[in-house]
Amino acid sequence: MEEQKYIGPEAIIEKKKKYIMPCLAHFYSNPQQMVKGSMQYLWDSNGKKYLDMYAGVSVMNCGHCNPEITAKIKAQVDKLQHVCNIYLTENFVNLAEKLAAVTPGDLQKSFFCSTGSEATEGALLLAEVYSGNSEIIALRQGLHGRTKLGMSVTGLTMWRTAPTPVGGIHFAPNPNCYRCPMNKKFPECDYACANAIEDLIKTATSGHPGAFIAETIQGNAGCVVPPKGYFQRVKEILEKYNTLLIIDEVQTGFARTGKLFAIENYDVVPDIMCMAKALGNGTPISAFIASSKVADTYTRPGASTLGGNPVSSEAALAVLDYIEEHKLAQNAMERGEQLRAGLRELQKKHPVIGDVRGLGLMDGAEFIHADGSEAPEILDDVLETLKDRGFIIGKNGVGRNVMAFQPPLVITKENVDDVLNAIDMVLTEKNL
Repeated sequence: MEEQKYIGPEAIIEKKKKYIMPCLAHFYSNPQQMVKGSMQYLWDSNGKKYLDMYAGVSVMNCGHCNPEITAKIKAQVDKLQHVCNIYLTENFVNLAEKLAAVTPGDLQKSFFCSTGSEATEGALLLAEVYSGNSEIIALRQGLHGRTKLGMSVTGLTMWRTAPTPVGGIHFAPNPNCYRCPMNKKFPECDYACANAIEDLIKTATSGHPGAFIAETIQGNAGCVVPPKGYFQRVKEILEKYNTLLIIDEVQTGFARTGKLFAIENYDVVPDIMCMAKALGNGTPISAFIASSKVADTYTRPGASTLGGNPVSSEAALAVLDYIEEHKLAQNAMERGEQLRAGLRELQKKHPVIGDVRGLGLMDGAEFIHADGSEAPEILDDVLETLKDRGFIIGKNGVGRNVMAFQPPLVITKENVDDVLNAIDMVLTEKNL
């Protein structure tokens, strides 16, 4: 790596304290300054190399500084960067056409913006416009953004900054089979958590709420994967009450789960779907997409200044091409099976691992104490040690006790073996 002077982690932290709002924390007690990325690897300001198993929280699905994608971005930057989408450009309509082709069922018309928060906010707005009803049902422990409404439909306390959430929102139990909120066991439960949605509609709403919103897999809740059949039951209930199904694919989209969109694993077509993060592979772009029937009710003026700008749209088109050409969905499925199988072997050996779950390359290992309670302090110590040995792994979960794997989808069999061996060594050394 070329010689270059960096201000270093301590100076960055000092500037953060002085110039950045204190809501923004940072990972690790002894953090590093990241300065370079290449596919599944990162380097810090001291030249140390890391295997990235988190991908900037499900963003860099095609890898850091992917040369095929970056080349197309650079070419577009040299031609046209921005004119706002109230003027005619080609990239964003080509992208919308491509999304209509690759999204499930009859999803056809898109609205482009810049962040996942904007996409979920827009999807909820569209549902209200279509249904004439602003009531929303969301899931406990879900996360849907940093806007006022996005936070209000977020069922995780730590991410709900505003003390007074928007009214008309009701929370259903989330489908967490490891820590079932209804103290039941699957499949004997007969999808009790899904059936609770109907009870909510009957008892706490007008009887026909505008929308139900859910992440296909709850990322920040700890990679919570609903059982097969869950969303089919949910969709049956919602159709009975003329309530739209909004699926949030901000973390789960773009081949991460072995399908282009995670909801395809459940054989359900949402009425509206949100996407962001990996769509731009590091460039800011998001969208919500709906069927013509729903989308065509959005007729009052609406625009997003930077939504679908030429550079981000070109990046997104390049991402979709790369995913298809390089079979990233297949790699995600194969490497995910390898990773979970390896983690389950470690679970037999290390009692600190209480549960292993996931789909494709969106996987979690829940760390627990001997009594089954959450062990975030143990996880933090393990993650810090793994970082020092060259492995970047995330964490999430209601108790911040889930080791989270959401790596670039270009990782290899050898990469997975390396990270499993490293985890085994660290847990063995710490007698966990």
